[in-house]
Amino acid sequence: MDRATGDYNDFWAGRDYLNQMDSMKAALFMSHGFNDWNVMPEHSYRIFKRAQEMGLPAKIYYHQGGHGGPPPMTLMNRWFTHYLHGVENGVEQDATAWIVRENDDRGRPTPYENYPHPEAAPVSFYPVLTTIAEHEGCLTLTPQETPAGLLVDDVSVDTKDMATDQRSPNRLLFTTPVLKEDLHISGTPRLEVAVAANKTAANFSVYLVALPWDESDTRRYYPSNIITRGWADPQNSRSLRESTTLVPSQYYQLSFDLQPDDQIIPAGRQLGLMLFSSDKDFTLHPRHGTVLQVDLSRTKLVLPVVGGAVELDEPAGCAPEGE
Repeated sequence: MDRATGDYNDFWAGRDYLNQMDSMKAALFMSHGFNDWNVMPEHSYRIFKRAQEMGLPAKIYYHQGGHGGPPPMTLMNRWFTHYLHGVENGVEQDATAWIVRENDDRGRPTPYENYPHPEAAPVSFYPVLTTIAEHEGCLTLTPQETPAGLLVDDVSVDTKDMATDQRSPNRLLFTTPVLKEDLHISGTPRLEVAVAANKTAANFSVYLVALPWDESDTRRYYPSNIITRGWADPQNSRSLRESTTLVPSQYYQLSFDLQPDDQIIPAGRQLGLMLFSSDKDFTLHPRHGTVLQVDLSRTKLVLPVVGGAVELDEPAGCAPEGE
């Protein structure tokens, strides 16, 4: 977000609360929304995680909405009654994490032992390009040989349109087969990707979406459709503090986190991994036309899945074109 370079520098380090926690002694009850795209969910999670590592009393409440939204009064009352007034009410033994499940009232969160869910384990998904002309393919549990994918940057195109347009040249879209069972994601997804551009600078964005797109969800940020998001600057592939001008057509390996989430994707829908360049809501708006090439053989998505396993039907027609 540094508009001069995008680098993480001393200016931003001085405003990073994570760097100022060594003297913290207070008990922490953090509250946030998983679809808060103003203050990103990672901000609360980073502080909560560090407080736990420091041995501080720490609990967290997450809802499925956007910016704002406190925990239920009953939870806050128990917390402050103990930590402000010294009343022994057993709040220390209450659940560590409180998650508002999909479509539940915010006043009735589900208690969990911790966040992420203690039974969440990493599951790797691999993109396979099957229709080069339509810039889409499969998301599988086993890596396969696959050609590189191409996309053309155009920040004027809405992300919803990229996800629903079957022939959009502005993204690469990889989908799982239809889920046979509910899939519970809890934690921080991570993407590893090799990308090249035909210019000396380019944006890179990734959305994890649930398909088919739910047209009945008219909220601006489509929380039932967009599971989570992430962004990276290829110029910072080697260092977050120092940009390197891109060599056109040279691949750069990126490895970065998406925003943390806790969401149950219902059976009957599909996971979709959408790779694109400029994001009209969150990145700079360069002139359209930059071409990105993605080496899919060096690309994978790692999801924290409760239970540590996903059962998928072998996707039909998931061999790359020409095979």
